[in-house]
Amino acid sequence: MRIYRRSSFRNPMEDHSTFRNWVQRLSAHTIRKYGERTIQTQLGSTHVWVINAEVPSGRSLVIFPGARTTSLIWDLDCGLDEIGNDVDIYLVETNGLPNLSDGHTPDIKSNDYGKWAAEVISQLGLKRTCVAGASFGGLICMKLAITNPEMIVSAFLLNPGCLQKFSLSYQNLYSNMLPILIPTRKNVRKFLHKAILGKPTHQISLEAEDLLIDYELLALKRYKDKTQKPYDMNEELSKVKVPTHLLLGDRDLLFPAHKSLKQAKEKIKSLQTTHVFEHVGHGIETYHPALHYIGNKVRNDAW
Repeated sequence: MRIYRRSSFRNPMEDHSTFRNWVQRLSAHTIRKYGERTIQTQLGSTHVWVINAEVPSGRSLVIFPGARTTSLIWDLDCGLDEIGNDVDIYLVETNGLPNLSDGHTPDIKSNDYGKWAAEVISQLGLKRTCVAGASFGGLICMKLAITNPEMIVSAFLLNPGCLQKFSLSYQNLYSNMLPILIPTRKNVRKFLHKAILGKPTHQISLEAEDLLIDYELLALKRYKDKTQKPYDMNEELSKVKVPTHLLLGDRDLLFPAHKSLKQAKEKIKSLQTTHVFEHVGHGIETYHPALHYIGNKVRNDAW
């Protein structure tokens, strides 16, 4: 596996400490202690947060986050309670994103992210598992489905970044570029309200929103992001043979739902179910009904 790009925090020791302080605040917010695993892969060190796996249940869900996020945001306002305490949950911190994993990444258009994901799952001691990915994470799930389909019970794609090109609408570009060019709390909050959430249906508590803003400011100000962004996998998706479920928000500015739905139905022959949640933005992994939907499917899968 060839290292194609390298991202990193500007001051790794200091910035990792800031990130761990953020995790402590999240832990106090969720009243949950997160287990930790650090494994060695061809992309270097990969960090994984663990929930409910002290005594393996036989059912597991491996989660891959979106770009410029940590997998821990899936648990804002205790969202992962919706999956159920009878499912072992592994929150993978994808290499190349602002987290505790090394910043080495492969060429995103190769299948190497799929091979890396297989390494992670194998070293977690899982033979078969459900996988879920939001945005960038959806692409990783599909890469894994191509390279190692035998590992996947079912795949859940949440507003995935692999079904179409990033929207070039003025509203989307403005919402996304504003906090990048001027990373202030005000601008990050505006981005969250315009593109990520969908008030009043899709919203998070004020405490969770402050946590998310603080994380985004760390990622924007302190992380030197060289990682490639997701792309439209198009005909590559025809190679996917694993049971796949698609969850979309109808207010997703980044990857409009109607385009993703059309592409998925045309390209993913093993597509099992689709669900478009009304008044939900791009950050669907923070929307409890979407996580509840996943939890029900995981428990009903043929293990």
